[in-house]
Amino acid sequence: MTSLQALAADLDEQLNDTILPVAEPNRQLEKTRQTTGKEIHSGVGVLDKTVKILDALESGPSTLGQLVAATGFARPTAHRLAIALERHRFVLRDQHGRFVLGSRFAELAAAAGEDRLLTAAGPILQTLLERSGESAQIFRRQGDQRVCIAAVERASGLRDSIPVGAMLSMEAGSAAQILIAWEDPERMHQGLRHAKYTASRLAAVRKRGWAESINEREEGVCSISAPIRNASGHVIAAISISGPSGRMGQAPGRRYAPLVMAAGRYLTDALVKASSTR
Repeated sequence: MTSLQALAADLDEQLNDTILPVAEPNRQLEKTRQTTGKEIHSGVGVLDKTVKILDALESGPSTLGQLVAATGFARPTAHRLAIALERHRFVLRDQHGRFVLGSRFAELAAAAGEDRLLTAAGPILQTLLERSGESAQIFRRQGDQRVCIAAVERASGLRDSIPVGAMLSMEAGSAAQILIAWEDPERMHQGLRHAKYTASRLAAVRKRGWAESINEREEGVCSISAPIRNASGHVIAAISISGPSGRMGQAPGRRYAPLVMAAGRYLTDALVKASSTR
């Protein structure tokens, strides 16, 4: 056997565990449709095993031993898959070191629901602009940053201009506070390492339902933000108004928070209704 043949044979052996032969399409299709209870066999072994890890975590936090018991995998296999999922933030560790479902799922869910959110957002942002006289935006978290997915601006005068698609830091600003305030404890702790806001401020945000930023993201600029939630109650975006602190005042939350919170609740209700009619 030549070295090339030996390499081909070795690859065939490695792939056999994860990819079914292409030469028998009807048999492959049949195996793809096989189910055992709730298990679905796609024909890609690594993917099926990964999904089995996630299915096990759906019921709650698990130690490595509990993952092994739930999946039936060898301990090294369960550990390797869980660590790989952790790298991609599909799995995180809680304060006890147990594996839990990660924040990446919330980000993907937010992206999947973004079209419905944008459909309802236009009129609400315009109403915020008209009633407050300030620019209005919607932000969604994207990894360690936040992205502006919708915005309207004052037609004239001094204003805070944030174009759609702009990437801003999660370390400052009222929208950043909203997007991190309801995160899992581990991710919140990581986000606070270099933040200009504190854990006590985030606790206040959760209690009152809105966030305020004065000269935090940029000198002379302040903002007010409130959460937008999906049908499951998870915060998927932040709606904000922003403008010069000289015009909005040194306590803008007292004046604008009820308006911004009402806008957030309206968009939350719109997403819940859209989800129930799918």
